[in-house]
Amino acid sequence: MPLFEVRHLSRSGLSDLSFSLAPGELVCLSGPSGSGKTLLLRALADLDVSSGQVSLGALGREQIEPQAWRRRVGYLPAESRWWAPLVGDHFPASQQAMFSQLGFGEEVAGWHVERLSSGERQRLALARLLANEPEVLLLDEPTANLDPVNTIKVEGIVRAWLQAHRAACLWVTHDQAQTARIADRVLVLDSTGLLEAAA
Repeated sequence: MPLFEVRHLSRSGLSDLSFSLAPGELVCLSGPSGSGKTLLLRALADLDVSSGQVSLGALGREQIEPQAWRRRVGYLPAESRWWAPLVGDHFPASQQAMFSQLGFGEEVAGWHVERLSSGERQRLALARLLANEPEVLLLDEPTANLDPVNTIKVEGIVRAWLQAHRAACLWVTHDQAQTARIADRVLVLDSTGLLEAAA
């Protein structure tokens, strides 16, 4: 059984999309700008209205309370949102061990969010997402603002998460070199729909 299955999903800007993700699988999603990649992720995370069937294991999304669905199917937008002044306010204490894996010292918990660079926000937003222990990761260009060293760190953290938790990931990227490094499969979204491409 797939871990995550999408059948005939439609919403404003998208029509009749179907695919599935297996446990441990990382699938890269590419396509022209404006093709609807972010719209698809938001629909899968149940942030925007859509029709069709979306299932997590044996359960359809209508069988899971929306807030619980968004913890289990975790969406990382290209621009993360922060609602408290300090970084540490966004994390349970047990999750702060993730900071060192992302190249931060413990002092980052006391940093003001407003002082973070876009790349620092991106890495910390990933840590915040993983604090919810999601079973499916929906990542919208999570390394777009990162240098090569931190890009590789993030790729490694996501791959390790998938293996340790038998989770799955749909990762939007325009970087063909990254796709070659990390993708188990590649899906391409364009005006004709969703197609599988060579990884």
